[in-house]
Amino acid sequence: MIWKQKSTAVLGLALFFAIILFVQMAMFLVNTLFGPLELFNIFNFCVSIFEKGTIAYYAVLIIVNVYIFYTVFMIGKKIIQQVLVLQSFQSKIHHLMNKGKSQQINQIYNRKNDDIVVINHNNPLAFTFGFANPVIVLSTTLIEMLDAKELEAVIYHETSHQRYYDGIKVFILQMISESIWYIPLTRWSYQNYRIMIELVADEYAINRMGSELGLGSALLKLIKKQLKVNANLTPAMVHFADSTVDYRLQQLINPQQSIPVKVETRTIVISLYVFILILLLLVIA
Repeated sequence: MIWKQKSTAVLGLALFFAIILFVQMAMFLVNTLFGPLELFNIFNFCVSIFEKGTIAYYAVLIIVNVYIFYTVFMIGKKIIQQVLVLQSFQSKIHHLMNKGKSQQINQIYNRKNDDIVVINHNNPLAFTFGFANPVIVLSTTLIEMLDAKELEAVIYHETSHQRYYDGIKVFILQMISESIWYIPLTRWSYQNYRIMIELVADEYAINRMGSELGLGSALLKLIKKQLKVNANLTPAMVHFADSTVDYRLQQLINPQQSIPVKVETRTIVISLYVFILILLLLVIA
């Protein structure tokens, strides 16, 4: 699967920058709390450039501590927000759950783990929800609106999100892009990864169905309803008809056409500048 490989590369790019910086932050905190480490730390190096006891020294020390505190605070805040949203959303899904219809759909599509939840809702909804044990949520209106082949294609599409744990990956990328925003490639990775996982899910559904007809028909029906989902509020939820529809329609119309993953030159230059600066500091040390 071409898009699966590309999405993995984009995910790895963001994780590469994040791991380097977060490890350096952790080392600085350990150094501050428990004593000096022999390993190089970029933040300690920045502080050590200035003579201890001078105004410049304390100014840089404050800046470094504020920066690390801000990053840790933003990550912690985002995690807490998502935990609360997940709990609230899970409670709402449980309240709206149609147990009889859920059992019927799971039996029809041979879902051994009973991982499809049908909810009573007036809107045609289809999404994968959750981090550790993601479930597929379908609304009664959606089931009534789609024919058997269309519904099967939607379920296969959501199964791909479930199988590859796209919810937790999108959430991690969102945290990275917001906490180290000064490296533009992280936001680029987040935005493009959301597109790619939808193309991966479409590929998965088409391969299982043997045709793109059911998937394309279901997508067009949902587009007519003009569904709007706040992805920033609940990144744990990966929706079937989201803002990536244009790319997916292009892929369905002409599967052989390559959809370019564009990135601005300015984004690359700034990101490389930051990374090269880090490497130079390592070499100097």
